[in-house]
Amino acid sequence: MRPIHAVLAALILATTQAAAADRILGHGFATRSEVIAPHAMAATSHPLATQIALDVMKAGGSAVDAAIAANAALGLMEPTGCGIGGDLFALVWDPRSGRLHGYNGSGRSPAGLSLAWFQEHGYESIPAHGPLPVTVPGTVDGWFALHARFGRLPMARLLAPTIRYAREGHPVPEVIAHYWARSVPVLARWPGFLEQFTVGGRAPRKGELWRNPNLADTLEQIARGGRDAFYRGEIADRIDAYFRQHGGFLRREDLAAHRGEWVEPVSTRYRGVDVWELPPNGQGIAALQILNILEGFDFSKIRFGSAEHVHLFVEAKKLAFADRARWYADPAFFPGPDREAAAALVRRLLSKDYAASRRAQIDPERAAPAVDAGEPLAQGDTIYLTTADADGMMVSLIQSNYRGMGSGMAPPGLGFILQDRGEQFVLKPGHPNTYAPRKRPFHTIIPAFLSRDGKPWVSFGVMGGAMQPQGHAQIVMNLVDFGMNLQEAGDAPRIHHDGSTEPAGQVTRMEDGGVLNLESGFDPEVQRELARRGHRIQLAVGPFGGYQAIARDAENGVWIGASESRKDGQAAGY
Repeated sequence: MRPIHAVLAALILATTQAAAADRILGHGFATRSEVIAPHAMAATSHPLATQIALDVMKAGGSAVDAAIAANAALGLMEPTGCGIGGDLFALVWDPRSGRLHGYNGSGRSPAGLSLAWFQEHGYESIPAHGPLPVTVPGTVDGWFALHARFGRLPMARLLAPTIRYAREGHPVPEVIAHYWARSVPVLARWPGFLEQFTVGGRAPRKGELWRNPNLADTLEQIARGGRDAFYRGEIADRIDAYFRQHGGFLRREDLAAHRGEWVEPVSTRYRGVDVWELPPNGQGIAALQILNILEGFDFSKIRFGSAEHVHLFVEAKKLAFADRARWYADPAFFPGPDREAAAALVRRLLSKDYAASRRAQIDPERAAPAVDAGEPLAQGDTIYLTTADADGMMVSLIQSNYRGMGSGMAPPGLGFILQDRGEQFVLKPGHPNTYAPRKRPFHTIIPAFLSRDGKPWVSFGVMGGAMQPQGHAQIVMNLVDFGMNLQEAGDAPRIHHDGSTEPAGQVTRMEDGGVLNLESGFDPEVQRELARRGHRIQLAVGPFGGYQAIARDAENGVWIGASESRKDGQAAGY
């Protein structure tokens, strides 16, 4: 009888596996099932941060409370992507008002540093690390602004889990350990980094417990004293003294003057779905421009992963990024100090007729070697998380130090690194993104949101520098054009194009058309056809971004969560 039992067991196993494949791999991409839960959902790039977010909502906290608590945890657990030395942007769906709210928590350049100083000292660009690219960190102010409007639990309750993990330790996961090890030799020269972010001069290893008691002390001060403890108290004084000692320009007065701002999100409609982003100084509208251009092509007749799909996407990206390099900047400074003029520029960039004029420049059979910005006027790393609560509130939040661990500048005793966002300024007089005192730089980090018929649908993000708007557009296409589920949309192989108008904020016209990176999963025949059309292809391990998403299934009254298979994270609900 044993052979029969063995055959039956094998048949049952094969049937079960086939059913699982049918359930999970509708397009052959998903690495796991979507997570489905009735009350609340959280998706972050670290499982412990996800659990903290769920614990907050189980205790009666809102989705905003959960997002703040998770962000604080990620600043400790994933310092390779974020921390309180960086900036924050968020989109919040408020079920009470039935509308989407936008928050821009980016900081400004120091008042004491000018374009003339860089010119006098022979700089052609702003350094990537050290004291010169540091701008005011906006994250802590962002927490308190979001909390004041949408929070329920005390801030001390939200920071308590991170403070405990900072003192007792938490195990470092695999991907974070990898990027931490890569950062140490780059940032080791800057004062305070080795002492506070290494174990005897090396990065913590996978599974090793990491403690940061200095950050615990800093968060305790913030929990007791609020935002002013960071921007006007002892922390600000220590930051000021540190930069005076090490040749920097950030001062207590710069910190005290900081305020983030609530902004109106902007959107475009893509095949019946409203896609929402934040306006500049971020790059979110690049995703909307890409989608506007692509809307003119019939993707119901184009297969995912085909040469036509990849070619049209890359050519649309080139056009949108040419505009990104030429026009995106702090609206308070361009075009002029007139904010209505800046808003008019954004409206024109997002108009369907402007998209049609840009679309007409695409050759369906040949890659463009170079593209120019249009004339819309008549004249490393990051973390992304999303949460949703039992009342229907949804939060799309992104936070970063830039270039992974930031500038490397880590004031002693504080347990965090200051961001290097100022590197994104250009030193070209007359450019909208040129350096100026108390100006917000061009920003890469962008949260996203989708709605249908005025109802919330998906909160999502794809972190990773210039990959972000490219990733946003691909996620929307995967969901809308190719019918993927939430997990498949993130796990499908990605397209990354670099060049033609890089680096961000600078109009660098690349005559060779840039480089097309294709993640593993694209057919070799497709790659050969793309090369025939003139694309310069390089297979690459990354960066292809880090995706998290939550969707509202209104029909069944449940939340659906998805988490990036390329990172350490987790989507979970209750």
